Formats: sequence, structure tokens, C-alpha cells
Amino acid sequence: MQSGRANTTRWLLEYDPAEAQDADPLMGWAGSRDTNRQLKLWFDTKDEAVAYAVRKGLEYKIEEPHDRVIRPKSYADNFAFRRVL
Repeated sequence: MQSGRANTTRWLLEYDPAEAQDADPLMGWAGSRDTNRQLKLWFDTKDEAVAYAVRKGLEYKIEEPHDRVIRPKSYADNFAFRRVL
């Protein structure tokens, strides 16, 4: 199977964790009081994401997308004798 390109042109803004997670004494689950950790904001363009961060006074770091390397595959390669299991 090969992955599609749906939703690959949008930009994501995520907040850095403000505090470390701590273990719940009763159940042992990891959690924190930082609700921004759960927040993910999607933008159609990089400029919109940067404008939002500037407007809210947030420090931001831009991670440019990597170029995809597509190696065409044939369905028949799944049944080739040279295939190692």
C-alpha cells in the first residue's frame, strides 16, 4: 500500500508543553494540568499560522515539510520469488 496525500497541504500549530507530566497516585496514569497540550490548530497556509502566532504573542518555530521520495511499486512484487519473508 502507498500513502495518499490528503490533508498534507495544511499547517499545524501545536503548543509546547508548559509543565511536565506527573503520575496519578491512584491509577498511575500520566497527566498534567496543561490544557494547551491537547490543542492543535490547523491553518490553510503558513502565513495564516504565523499571523496567528504573532497576533497572540507566541514564540514559534517553523518546520518546513520534507520532500517525499516516491518509489513506484508493482502489486506483482508482493509475489516475486526474490522477496524475502
